[in-house]
Amino acid sequence: MAMEYGQEYGLDSGPGVRGSTGERRHRLPAGLRAPFEARSWREFGFVLLSLPISIVLFTFAVTMVSLGAGLLVTFLGVPVLAAALAGCRGFGTLERIRARGLLGLEVADPAPPRTRKRGALAWMGAVLKSGTSWRALLYALLHLPWAVVSFGITVAVWTWGWAMLTYPLWFWVFPMYAGQDGLQLYGDETHRIYLDNPFEITVTALVGLLFTLAAPWIVRALTLVDRLMVLGLLGPSRLATRVVELESDRGVVVDTAAADLRRIERDLHDGAQARLVTLAMDLGLAKEKLREDPQEAARMVDEAHGEVKTALQELRDLARGIHPAVLTDRGLDAALSSVASRCTVPVRMEVDLAERPAPAIEGIAYFTVSELLQNISKHARATYAAVEVWRVENRLMLQVMDNGVGGADASAGSGLAGLAERLDAVDGILVVDSPAGGPTRITAELPWRSDRPA
Repeated sequence: MAMEYGQEYGLDSGPGVRGSTGERRHRLPAGLRAPFEARSWREFGFVLLSLPISIVLFTFAVTMVSLGAGLLVTFLGVPVLAAALAGCRGFGTLERIRARGLLGLEVADPAPPRTRKRGALAWMGAVLKSGTSWRALLYALLHLPWAVVSFGITVAVWTWGWAMLTYPLWFWVFPMYAGQDGLQLYGDETHRIYLDNPFEITVTALVGLLFTLAAPWIVRALTLVDRLMVLGLLGPSRLATRVVELESDRGVVVDTAAADLRRIERDLHDGAQARLVTLAMDLGLAKEKLREDPQEAARMVDEAHGEVKTALQELRDLARGIHPAVLTDRGLDAALSSVASRCTVPVRMEVDLAERPAPAIEGIAYFTVSELLQNISKHARATYAAVEVWRVENRLMLQVMDNGVGGADASAGSGLAGLAERLDAVDGILVVDSPAGGPTRITAELPWRSDRPA
């Protein structure tokens, strides 16, 4: 656990050596390394700082909110409350920075208060209406009790652990300066027990070792609550995060649509349009040759007829690439079967859908499978492929498999990356399992939406 955390956030995990793969291999297991890791001491420092910071934050929040609530009978209560919430937001910024530096926790900054008008009144209204401000106030009120608990447990465990572990080094202080044989374990009016003989000193050190080894994990469990509080109360709300995701997805959709329009325009310009221009020129020449050389004119008309057929085929392919008519008329089963028939390898098709999804989802599913089958034809060097489509509750599942050479990677900037972005724009997921040497299994998951009439 400690090594995974350190690798994720780039933190030092203690002494070790690197293997042939570049990964750090430690000489000691994680349980023995933990007391000496930088991460453990950073978490310990976070807990120690939490108590004084929480006292200041709690005092500020309670004082300002109480003062503002008391002054609400006058207009002065509104700016005081706004100042209290703004101060809590400022403390929240410091807490996010502290969590980032000591806990390695990356928390996005929430959106600032948005005002439609300028001026102090508009700003105060925005602060008072902001959910982020009230969550920061809630953090200020809740964090102090937890800081007291975590501070007490952490200091007790760390202090007793190291004190008992090092007891053989300093037990001589008691007989020399305190006038007793050793550390007193028990005592009453008639009887006292001291840790003074070698056996008791050794047992004390062993118990201290257990406390010392357990202390970093205890502190780690305590700081987990701090992480949850910072994430839940000081980060952006789920609604704000969702809005940001939707804005990003909208940008992806717009860029994808623009790229598709450019592709269609390029295909028309370089393909069918060029052939039609050539066809017009050939027919014009054939018209001129008709009286002078009928046989040559007939040959030219025959060539033009071939160009017409080729242009019609290109237009059909282009129309199929925009949105195939078979998909609209007969659904995914027939449309995907048509795509599979054009694949260069045999494809086993299995579509298990009791009803059709919404046209938009159906179109994305069609183009996803079509793109994956094209990749198999061009790059996989496979002899067999399979496509499965089914529904699981409110999700549409697509799976494309082949026995090719593998090595497909959606993070390498290939066509799979664009496909993953297109799926993500509609809350879909693309999972690629393609080890080197194959086989390849690509699973796509789309939300099930059905807005078709019964």
